Amino acid sequence: MNIKKWHIAGAFFTIVFGSLDHFFYHWSGEHPLVAAFSAVNESTWEHLKLLAAPVLLFSIFESIAYGRFRGGFLPAKVLSLILGMAAIILIFYGYTAAAGTHYLWADIATFFIAAALTWFLSYFLMKKENCAGIGVQLISRVLLAAVLVSFLLFTVDPPHIFLFEDPVTGQYGL
Repeated sequence: MNIKKWHIAGAFFTIVFGSLDHFFYHWSGEHPLVAAFSAVNESTWEHLKLLAAPVLLFSIFESIAYGRFRGGFLPAKVLSLILGMAAIILIFYGYTAAAGTHYLWADIATFFIAAALTWFLSYFLMKKENCAGIGVQLISRVLLAAVLVSFLLFTVDPPHIFLFEDPVTGQYGL
């Protein structure tokens, strides 16, 4: 499969897996290992996992399928994931500020837009292949580690700010 087809498949996988991922923690009986990659509450932060988990999982399969190391692969995935997560935050808080409330259909559309944006940007960056330098590779690894550690840390002990607050319960994290 070529790069374009992999990215289209990745977008669809992200939308399906991410939508199901919303329920994995509850379905698992609130298993702590599942909390690492699934939303444990309704906070915006926890919903970022719905994008990150399937993007990272599919990217593993994608990298194996390519059968060779593509120099710009990791930077493309990390940058596109971070920008996709930023899109969720900006779109959600932007539309809720303008509308004065949130709507389920708009929340779902926000996720779909972020998933499409993530995979489009990844495709664009991989086609450019201009982010293969050792410095960019190192920064990508550090950023990926920071994202993963942040998900683990802030699920258990989140800062008490709006991004981490469950709007249903008013609680933070687990």
